[in-house]
Amino acid sequence: MNKTHNRYLHPLVKEFLSNRMVFVGGPRQVGKTTLCLQFLENPTIESLAYLNWDDVHSRAKIKKAELPLDQKVLCFDEIHKFKNWRSLLKGFYDTKKNRYKFLITGSARLDHYRRGGDSLLGRYRYLRLHPLTLGELLSTNILNNTLHDKNTTETLLKMGGFPEPFFNGSERNLKLWQNERSYRIVNDDVRDLERVKEINSIELLVDALPSRVGSPLSIKNLSGDLDAHHATVKNWVQILDNIYYSYRISPYGAPKIRAVKKEQKLYLWDWSTIEDKGLRFENMVAGHLLKYCHFLEDSEGEKMELRFLRDTDKREIDFVVIKNKKPLFAVECKTGERNLSSHIDYFKTRTPIPKFYQVHLGTRHVEIDNKCTILPFWRFCKDLALP
Repeated sequence: MNKTHNRYLHPLVKEFLSNRMVFVGGPRQVGKTTLCLQFLENPTIESLAYLNWDDVHSRAKIKKAELPLDQKVLCFDEIHKFKNWRSLLKGFYDTKKNRYKFLITGSARLDHYRRGGDSLLGRYRYLRLHPLTLGELLSTNILNNTLHDKNTTETLLKMGGFPEPFFNGSERNLKLWQNERSYRIVNDDVRDLERVKEINSIELLVDALPSRVGSPLSIKNLSGDLDAHHATVKNWVQILDNIYYSYRISPYGAPKIRAVKKEQKLYLWDWSTIEDKGLRFENMVAGHLLKYCHFLEDSEGEKMELRFLRDTDKREIDFVVIKNKKPLFAVECKTGERNLSSHIDYFKTRTPIPKFYQVHLGTRHVEIDNKCTILPFWRFCKDLALP
């Protein structure tokens, strides 16, 4: 990876930093710190302007408000682990915004951990940094060498979208990285942010979730497997959502079909941990579409939703993208080059969804009619200009 390359959020951070604090959230090791350091005069973790709450010396400086006078931009990392972090930042911003620009980052949902203090409403913009996706890889010079689009797709599917394992390209390194990340998510992020005694049970939950990707998530079944109460497991899954390990999508209830209403499907931020190739591809597509939704929300203020379509007869379309309560398009995932799904044929005349895409890992590209297209996933990403 070119060390001088800017991630897709770089222009937004620069724009919003001119008149607000900027919060950058996202999963552990997705590149948040690297992105934020690029805005410091000395873009390294040794910079006086980089203050990490996990570092005892930085923590003491933050508590005493000992901020470096000769810096223009300050980066606070993992500060949400401090109980009164919002009040602290509010005070810094209100009294020192003419001297400093403030960047805040952390490996948890900063919009969720609002413990204590006054509201920061109107003082910050929140941006969510996602893993690398085809849109970002193929539309920029982020790759050191030019790869065929299909090859890039296969590499991304196999290695996942986190920068370190993707650019290293080694399966051995990927497995070591996965083990370390999983350990730190449970033993650092969960321990630091939540009052959870059953750490070993959460480790078992983390191991169990990859096999449940893409299917309606049954908390009842998980409770039985983990030998824990329903409410407890439900809370554990929410914790993993809050620290960017997993996310869930809800069903889209079109008025003219008997759609399921309560079921949710679960996906992982790191799809490389999923063994089944078909489910891994579906999860990768989910990651691309969620990134698209979050980008439009964070940059333009649009109200975006990622959902799935399923009726009581178990006909299903994997994803529906909704903008301001209106469906934009639906996406069905297939690993092979197949004929149009009969479920698309069924739903296209019974829902207000204007466009259906069936994406795959092959080369076939055909317009079935004005509402339905079968095409390679990399072509889909290019045609829709996904970030």
